[in-house]
Amino acid sequence: MLEVDGIHTYYGLSHILFGVSLRVEKGQIVCLLGRNGAGKTTTMKSIIGLVRPKQGTIRFKGDEVVGKAPYTLARKGIGYVPDERKIFADLTVGENLEIAERKARNGVGWDRARVYEVFPVLKTIESRRGGYLSGGEQRMLAIGRALMGNPEFLILDEPMEGLAPLMVRLIEEQILRLRETGLTVLMTEQNVASALRLSDHSYVIDDGHIRFQGTVEELKANDEVRRKYLLV
Repeated sequence: MLEVDGIHTYYGLSHILFGVSLRVEKGQIVCLLGRNGAGKTTTMKSIIGLVRPKQGTIRFKGDEVVGKAPYTLARKGIGYVPDERKIFADLTVGENLEIAERKARNGVGWDRARVYEVFPVLKTIESRRGGYLSGGEQRMLAIGRALMGNPEFLILDEPMEGLAPLMVRLIEEQILRLRETGLTVLMTEQNVASALRLSDHSYVIDDGHIRFQGTVEELKANDEVRRKYLLV
């Protein structure tokens, strides 16, 4: 579904990504792991069109998408949940979801009722303004808002960041439920244990280079990679 091939991304004159390549098959959950500053978020921003790579290709369902605007990629079926969440603090939960709604092409897709089935907590706080939500509630709302665009492919940037262990488990359960609905997921995460519980395939990035790729089982068995690139 997604093929990233040899991208080089810069911020001004600063070279951030060096030939990053990764692949996500339909129906998978794939994780991109690494420490802070390793290049995880820049990779996600390169894919969604917030930063344009100077070299390399990115294909979504076979179509080249480098240089496409984020709204164009959203229409193609890519949903994006940034690590900053960026919900509208002055709007209610229901209003945050409503403004993101995009009708599904086949008439069967995500709406508020279906989002509330996956995240029942949001229904109980539907009239609460975004600025008064806890970190976990904001994260659920950010994911729910992305779903309202009816994506086929969901990018999650650090979904567990700053959450209490109980909330981490809750978000994990919901991400697995999303895969059961047919969504494909690419996520970055510093919480290695959480990411490995969820994922089918893993990549490790450090200093803008992909240092490892393989199944979750292969990463679990590779003490050297985990010690060198993932331990804080």
